[in-house]
Order: sequence, then structure tokens, then C-alpha cells
Amino acid sequence: VQLQASGGGLVQAGGSLRLSCTASGITFDDYAIGWFRQVPGKEREGISCIYKYEPRTYYEDSVKGRFTISSDKARNTVYLEMRDLKPADTAVYFCAADSRLTRAHALCTYPNPDHLDAWGQGTQVTVSS
Repeated sequence: VQLQASGGGLVQAGGSLRLSCTASGITFDDYAIGWFRQVPGKEREGISCIYKYEPRTYYEDSVKGRFTISSDKARNTVYLEMRDLKPADTAVYFCAADSRLTRAHALCTYPNPDHLDAWGQGTQVTVSS
């Protein structure tokens, strides 16, 4: 299983970015896939995840209404559209996937994220004030 994350960058507060996570070596539909972020000195937190069963998506409270997760099965890619970005969104963003979890929220709130099936490399998002 390989995950390739991209799309990070530097943006001013109020701006937008779109992150992409492209998966290979998996049957895309069989995996819950999502986005985590981490700032120095803090644990990784799951912010948005998606899976084929309802409720298909999960959002952490701080990103609800601003971030939208979607998936393109034909491209084996999960996107995270981030709008109205705030300096507090500055972090390294990672995508992760797991075939054992059957709900989106289960991936994002998994107690031991290091044990998830696969992680992509991080992509830096920096929001300037």
C-alpha cells in the first residue's frame, strides 16, 4: 500500500488549498482514507476521513464548514478542499488508510494511529496572518 500526498503550501489567512492523496496497491473502495495533521510537540489529530458506508464523512469540529473531503475512485484519490484557512491550521498534513475500519470516524479517531495500515508522506500547510 502506498499513499502519495500533495498540495500543501503557503497561503494567507482566509485563503484556500486543496490536498490530494493518491493510493496505489489497494482496492480503493475497501479502505477508509483520511487526513491527519500534526504540529511540533503535539499528537497527530484526525481532521477528516471518508469511507463508502454512511455516514461517509467525518470532520473534526475545528474544520467543520471549512474543509470538504471527497474521493475519486477512478483516480484512486482523496481530496481535502480547505477554505477560510486560519493560522491555527498550520501543520504538516498526512493522509492515512486502513482496511479494517468500516466507518470514517473510526479512522479519524483511531486511538493508535501509528498502527494504521498505511501513511503517506507529510505535506506542509502554512497559513500566514
